[in-house]
Amino acid sequence: MVKILLIEDERPVRELTKVKLKNKYEILEAEDGLKAFDVLEHDHADLIIVDVMMPNMDGYEFVSELRAMEDDTPVIMLTAMDTFAHKKKGYNLGIDEYLTKPIDYEELTWHIEAILRRYKINSEKEIAIGDFVISEETMSVTMKGRSIDLTETEFKLLYKLLSYPGVIFTKQQLMDDIWGYDSESDYGTIKVYINRIRNKIGNCDSFDIVSARGVGYKAVINKGNYLW
Repeated sequence: MVKILLIEDERPVRELTKVKLKNKYEILEAEDGLKAFDVLEHDHADLIIVDVMMPNMDGYEFVSELRAMEDDTPVIMLTAMDTFAHKKKGYNLGIDEYLTKPIDYEELTWHIEAILRRYKINSEKEIAIGDFVISEETMSVTMKGRSIDLTETEFKLLYKLLSYPGVIFTKQQLMDDIWGYDSESDYGTIKVYINRIRNKIGNCDSFDIVSARGVGYKAVINKGNYLW
């Protein structure tokens, strides 16, 4: 089970958050940043949720120390402070998400799942959706155990879309990321490659590549499949 370290000095908030999350995750607890490092000396956390305003060592100080130790454990910062300056400070220190109180626990769970999925993709360099597997490390694609032959550009384009399911990438974003800023290709090139990919994975029932008319493209996971 995924372990989450919850760092929160207000006991009622800590207890409620634990109740809301404990059915899906194992929750470790600490009341401030210093206690959190004590916990991490003896246990591993897959993700950290940290409040900002705490005694002894606040959330900003904790994240700063954590990143200085070259620890890249994903961090969600929870706080009642919702100014641009506070968010900027958190992201500059290396947090992954910034959510404001009062906590919407359904939204918090969405962010937890998205971050864990993203970190798994980054660390393993592999995306599995149903019976479809694409590996960045080996530049290979398999569907129902059968190898799919993609060109390097087709692979990069598909991997980009599947890494962020549901996210619409504009044609310009895809052009810059896949073909490069100085490419002489036009938007029609993207359509050609999308059609080639669709043809090669035509009988895939795990996901669809959907066109956002006039904007770009996104990957949509089909019902009954799960990205992990």
